[in-house]
Amino acid sequence: MTGKPRTNNLVERVVTRLGADIRGGRLGPGARLPTEQDLTASMRVSRTVVREAVAALRADGLIVTRRGSGAYVADPAASPFRIAAPRAAALGEILDVMELRLAVEVEAAALAAERATRKQIAAIRTALRGIDRALRGGDGAVAEDFAFHCAIAEATGNRQFPRFLAFLGNHVIPRQSVRLSVDTPAERRTYLERIQHEHGRIVAGISAEDPAEARRAMHEHLTRSLERYRSLARRSVDD
Repeated sequence: MTGKPRTNNLVERVVTRLGADIRGGRLGPGARLPTEQDLTASMRVSRTVVREAVAALRADGLIVTRRGSGAYVADPAASPFRIAAPRAAALGEILDVMELRLAVEVEAAALAAERATRKQIAAIRTALRGIDRALRGGDGAVAEDFAFHCAIAEATGNRQFPRFLAFLGNHVIPRQSVRLSVDTPAERRTYLERIQHEHGRIVAGISAEDPAEARRAMHEHLTRSLERYRSLARRSVDD
C-alpha cells in the first residue's frame, strides 16, 4: 500500500476539522487561521497535508489566502452562489454540475483561444504537465485537473469565469466524489490517460488561437465525462 491514500485521509481530516470550526462559528469571517506550523503541531500532520487542506478549503470558498499574511476565513457575503459538494455516489447531483460546467466551460475555452496571453498559455501548459506528473505518480490528479480548468478560465480575460469555478470548488471533478468498485486499476488508468489526451487537444486549440477547435475539444471532453456518469447512473438504477 502506498502512502497516498493515508495522505488523502489526513487531508480530509484537517479539512473536516477546520471546516467545522468555520461553519460552527468558532472561526468567524475575517479570522486568521492558525499558522502552518501551529496546524502541523496541533493536528500531528505534515506541512504537505496542511497545504493540501488549505488549498481544498480555498477551492470550496471557505477561506482566502493573502500573500505573505496567511489564510483567513472568507466572508460568506462575498460568495453568494455556492453549490455544495456532491455526496459520495450522488450521481444525480454530479450530473447537474457536469451539465452546468458544459454550458460555461465550452465557451470559456473558445474565449481563451481568442484572448489568452503568452503567459496565460504557459500557465495552462504548466497545469497540463502537473496532471502528467500526478498520473505518473499513481495519483488521481483531482487537484491538478481542477487547476487546469481554472487556468483556462483565467485565460478568458473575464474574471467571472474563474470566480464561477472557484464557487463550484474542487469537487467539480467528479472522480473524487464517485469511487467505482467496477473499475479495475488498468481501466481507471486508461480512463485517466484518455482524459489527459482530451486535455492536450484543448490546449492545442487554445495555443493555436483557434476558438472553434478549442470549443469542440472542450465540448467533447466534458460530454464524454457526462455520458460516462449518465451510464453509471443508469447502471445504478438497473442494479
